[in-house]
Amino acid sequence: MGNYKSEFLKTLSERGYIKQVTHEAELDAYCAGGVPTAYIGFDATADSLHVGSLVGIMMLRRLQQAGGKPIVLMGGGTTKVGDPTDKEKSRPILTEAQIAANIAGIRKAFEPFLTFGDGPTDAVMVNNDDWLNRLGYIEFLRDIGKLFTINTMVKQDTVARRLANEQPYTFLEFNYMLLQSYDFLELARRNNCRIQMGGSDQWGNIVGGVDLNHKADGREVYGLTTNLITTASGGKMGKTADGAVWLNADKRSPYEYWQFWRNTEDADVGRFLKLFTDLPMDEIARLEALEGAQINDAKVALADAATALLHGAEAARESRETAAKVFEQGAAGDALPTVEIASGEIEGMLVAAAFTAAGLTESNGAARRLIKQGAAKLNDVTVSDQNAVLSASDLEDGVAKLSAGKKRHALVKAI
Repeated sequence: MGNYKSEFLKTLSERGYIKQVTHEAELDAYCAGGVPTAYIGFDATADSLHVGSLVGIMMLRRLQQAGGKPIVLMGGGTTKVGDPTDKEKSRPILTEAQIAANIAGIRKAFEPFLTFGDGPTDAVMVNNDDWLNRLGYIEFLRDIGKLFTINTMVKQDTVARRLANEQPYTFLEFNYMLLQSYDFLELARRNNCRIQMGGSDQWGNIVGGVDLNHKADGREVYGLTTNLITTASGGKMGKTADGAVWLNADKRSPYEYWQFWRNTEDADVGRFLKLFTDLPMDEIARLEALEGAQINDAKVALADAATALLHGAEAARESRETAAKVFEQGAAGDALPTVEIASGEIEGMLVAAAFTAAGLTESNGAARRLIKQGAAKLNDVTVSDQNAVLSASDLEDGVAKLSAGKKRHALVKAI
């Protein structure tokens, strides 16, 4: 791969996005002429996306920056089925009301990254429920089902693995490949969309859509996948000890988001600067070359740039200043996540319960284990008693600071 003529594929290549493409030369020629249109699908299984979806969002951003038109496909219809890809068991079925609420929450995550509107390169958001919900079963089987072979479908990694392990693989899930392929056909017909992008785990479904377009309409369309992003130590991107790193501010504060990027492993800094920021490549090369303690300057630059993209430059600045106060001065800092608790409830409240209420631990049991490990602090003083309780004397101007380890902090505020 490489030596691309189109600005879009050049950018994706030099920044490390591309794993697989179909019809490479033809795709490059299509991207180099006119306004290339591409989509990525996002199922509505939660009311926010998390950092694991960010590489897809950034690919759509790169497309728009290169003069292309991004389509955000919300899987209002496919979420009713549940994507079985890389899952060892079936997903829970959500109601239509839950799916609609999730889509409303997810919409917020895209607005900082893409320009939406009616212009030729403006992004649009569409919902596959608009066409999937109207499909007649017999008509779908006759027109679409006849173009797929069971021989090919059972070779997909997820299907083959489940069958080999004698794990249930429902007929509902088996249809997912057909539905995702049909999405590509509909978007090609409705929006003249010629590219589907996604993670490498979607390769089989994407190729299915490419083949369906060719068989059904004689149309040439293209697929492009990116590597599934893992950390240098092998962890899943966006998963931390205290849960998913959500993009919506009401689920993960700008400060916590900044801290997530600031805590990037040394070996990942350069790669993440290329994937998740708009910093120019020569600046990334300079930051990537830093060694020793100076690597922290690169991590701060990554945290600043990634947070500014999602939450704005002011939120990034506040988060950096709060971090400096917390780490250098031991002060509270204004941008720390804050939980408000009624004054009458704080007096005599278990410190362990306060950690859970502040989102620093998932349960009181986990908080007690944190205390037992000597990793819990109240107002920068280590808590040693697992049954310790809060008192009015712990509040300074109505606020107490909680710390889980050296890098995660929150405030409890009496109201």
